[in-house]
Amino acid sequence: MDERLGIAGSGAIACGLAATAARHADDVLLWARSDESAARARQTVEKVCGRLTGEVNAKHVHVVTDIEELGVATFVVEAISEVHDAKFELIEELDSHVSADAIMATTTSSLSVGALAEASNHPHRFVGLHVFNPVAKMKLVEVVFPDPTSSDARERTLALCAALGKTAVEVPDTPGFVVNRLLFPFLFSAVDFLDTSGLHPQAVDECMKLGASHPMGPLELLDFVGLDVAEAIGDEIGVEVPARIRALVAEGATGRKAGRGLYDYEAAKVA
Repeated sequence: MDERLGIAGSGAIACGLAATAARHADDVLLWARSDESAARARQTVEKVCGRLTGEVNAKHVHVVTDIEELGVATFVVEAISEVHDAKFELIEELDSHVSADAIMATTTSSLSVGALAEASNHPHRFVGLHVFNPVAKMKLVEVVFPDPTSSDARERTLALCAALGKTAVEVPDTPGFVVNRLLFPFLFSAVDFLDTSGLHPQAVDECMKLGASHPMGPLELLDFVGLDVAEAIGDEIGVEVPARIRALVAEGATGRKAGRGLYDYEAAKVA
């Protein structure tokens, strides 16, 4: 891999991207905000690397807590949660630390890449790099090039995707891009159907897995994505978010990561 990759974030997407890159480089940088976040990130990277086929050394990922250390990276990816203000603030902060010729990218799944590019003050070297969770398994990367993006930034972005073993598809800078724009109305309709049909979530998911060959049912998928993330995406792309999802998010039942969402994972463990 020609680029030295720096990743700002310590969640599932950031750690998955770091672990994927660890197969192709021995100096991947992952920035976390605190020592606690850094410790969790190291554990997650080790876990993901352990699941990958072949030998992938988790020590190729260097977890740091000083954002200035990302200054040596040639390609820096903002990969924090889908919170509007937080993403804009971090991108503005990163801009003062990255090198003058580094490409900056965002993993946003629904926000305007063009607006984030303007926040970086260097829109000619800013791109959208929407990877999918779990990053190590999912082949697609939706790539967004705002109008000011230079040809050099385009070429280097596509080369990075290829080096990571991903298939890059250039998509328009519209809310939700392609996948989420088409996927979330379907997922939310499954929640609405759940409420009107009286079926158990497992029944709905089994129908879609066995009848439509979906690898994961729509309700399982929402819990996997995170109901809070789904709510934010729905609001951003202008799709009505089911009341059940809003109520669960308000309770803190955001899906698999919280132990409860449309499914109750803690109860399943007890059973």
